[in-house]
Amino acid sequence: MADTTVSYQDLGYDRIFVSLDGSDEQDKVLDRAIVMAANDEAELYIGHVIDSTALEAAGTFPVDIVPTLEQTFRDSIAEKVKAAEAMPGIKKVEVIVRSGRIRETLKDEMLDVIKPDLVICGARGLSSIKYAILGSISTFLTRNTDCDTLIIK
Repeated sequence: MADTTVSYQDLGYDRIFVSLDGSDEQDKVLDRAIVMAANDEAELYIGHVIDSTALEAAGTFPVDIVPTLEQTFRDSIAEKVKAAEAMPGIKKVEVIVRSGRIRETLKDEMLDVIKPDLVICGARGLSSIKYAILGSISTFLTRNTDCDTLIIK
């Protein structure tokens, strides 16, 4: 008879992707992702998309501002990334920043590449105007991933 004992680690996640939006809530979302990755001894992927939608609507996309926006984002999470890298339970920490349309970029350039078994995101982040135009990114992630999704409020 085969051993059907399931260990705590067997029930955990191996590859956790956290989607950050640069809002004031992102620290809380990242903190939760770090704790979960450490508890599950998982890889942690931190993703951020520099939204090109507004710039495309204006008819221009000044690519020279993208490196500045990327560095600003990386600086905003640098201390938490350093702390996560120092945690013995986390196997790997990788920050991925891309520019483009949020939904397509998240799905095509991050989720489809990483293939996480858990996606973590915040419940709110977009302004009311962007929400009316784009809809909820958390709803998009829940509907368009093949894995568990945790939405942090």
